[in-house]
Amino acid sequence: MAAVGKSSVLLDVKPWDDETDMVKPEEAVRSVEKEGLTWGASKLVPVGFGVNKLQIMITVVDELVSVDDLIEDCLCAEPVNEYVQSCDIASFNKI
Repeated sequence: MAAVGKSSVLLDVKPWDDETDMVKPEEAVRSVEKEGLTWGASKLVPVGFGVNKLQIMITVVDELVSVDDLIEDCLCAEPVNEYVQSCDIASFNKI
């Protein structure tokens, strides 16, 4: 039996502006559920001009979850995009 490939990914989630209540983007992001996706720890990181980005860890089963599709189809699409301007991969490691 082959080992299941998994990846640990750190995502940078950026809000629309400095007035965004950062609880809302995190709630919206964590509301996304997919088989093979596990949400991990998160923290707010200042990016300047009063804006914070959300850094959040995910673990994905490679065969079940495409990180690019997750970002494009879930994290930067309705309803999450009400709070999230963009989402980028900060680091990506096979585990």
